[in-house]
Amino acid sequence: MKRLIQTIQNIYKIEELRKRIFYTLGIVLIYRLGAHVVLPGVDPEMLANLRNQSNSGLLGLLNMFSGGAFANASIFALGIMPYISASIVIQLLGMAVPYFQKLQKEGESGRKKINQITRWLTVVVVGFQAPGYIANLVSQLPSNAIYPFDPGMTSPPLFFWISSVVTLISGTMFVMWLGERITDKGIGNGISLIIMIGIIARLPFALFSELTSRVEQKGGGLVIFLIEIAVLVMVVLMCILLVQGTRRIPVQYAKRIVGNKQYGGVRQYIPLKVNAAGVMPIIFAQAIMFLPLTFAGFSHSEGVSWFTATFTDINSFWYNFTYAILIVVFTYFYTAITIQPKQMAEDMKKNGGFIPGVKPGKKTAEFIDDVMSKITLPGSLFLALVAIMPALVRITGVSSQFAQFYGGTSLLILVGVVLDTLQQVESHLLMRHYEGLTKSGRIKGRNAYPVAGY
Repeated sequence: MKRLIQTIQNIYKIEELRKRIFYTLGIVLIYRLGAHVVLPGVDPEMLANLRNQSNSGLLGLLNMFSGGAFANASIFALGIMPYISASIVIQLLGMAVPYFQKLQKEGESGRKKINQITRWLTVVVVGFQAPGYIANLVSQLPSNAIYPFDPGMTSPPLFFWISSVVTLISGTMFVMWLGERITDKGIGNGISLIIMIGIIARLPFALFSELTSRVEQKGGGLVIFLIEIAVLVMVVLMCILLVQGTRRIPVQYAKRIVGNKQYGGVRQYIPLKVNAAGVMPIIFAQAIMFLPLTFAGFSHSEGVSWFTATFTDINSFWYNFTYAILIVVFTYFYTAITIQPKQMAEDMKKNGGFIPGVKPGKKTAEFIDDVMSKITLPGSLFLALVAIMPALVRITGVSSQFAQFYGGTSLLILVGVVLDTLQQVESHLLMRHYEGLTKSGRIKGRNAYPVAGY
């Protein structure tokens, strides 16, 4: 406790860090207030059906990421997810399209161009999603919930559709701008922090709802709730291990004398992450698992009906088994396209480095590839376990809202962003010769430590 108080005092003493934290809190406050501003023309008292629809399933996940704005029919209802979708598309294009590969190699100018393309693609994505959201909203609300001040209105007018779509597009772009402000003038990782705030905003409601339901039960309901909290803490620790886990490969640099100065002659390490793919395999696997819903209405035969019923039930064995297998496959796939052993071996050779006992060049690339294959297996299995954990705890009777915090994308994002934010704060403290947030070692975020020469 004393160390915590001292750390807070040290943070307050650093003027730049203090301003960045207060600026971030101000942006977060604006975001949370906007999540409760209902679309013009919608009666906020008649959103019960929409809230019930958003309690579970895919819509429940979207509602959690938006911090409840989805169920509130808010101007921020679509949140930052269209930007995330656009970013994923651009990232995939960067792996296959030469134009985007060229932009990635152009440094700062290329990054600005990619950001600009991502913003325009975000407008396109939210432009497709907004009408779907409005259509669902109209179907879930009573006929008098739209423009309640006009009793003669039987269906939403064209102006309501146009104004709502424009408002949702503007809301998403404004949320994206808030995230960029946090990155530039706050404590960094703005987009990730916006997502994390949305997830955390739903935690108190889910926690209180689960506590109330357990207390009302007879026969040790409170004890069961405490066991649930203990399991949740264990899963969080698993996620921290998954985010921070690395295998370090030693690299020896040969001595070089340039003029009167000596370079190299030191040993460094390449930190290869156990989970180099992050949450991307879960996102890809979820996209595949939503396909049965798309084809559900095309056929009514018994075989197709059984297939659709099985693979749309998020609690079924075959759904979660297939989901876990897809995550393992996508983890290997995404790791293979993001980690380039040949490029690492070439860069190492150019800088006079070599792995002790391994020949430079092709043998080094093969060695790194072999190590990555071995450490990716436990990482992928761990990731699959975390992803299906919500389904496992739902079987034990945990409510759907609270079960979402036991794993999947939400918990990994929470753990990763919290570690990244703490790493940002610690870097400011260490730069000004204050003690870090931990007694020993450095806090590791989602990104591996950079190695000189790479």
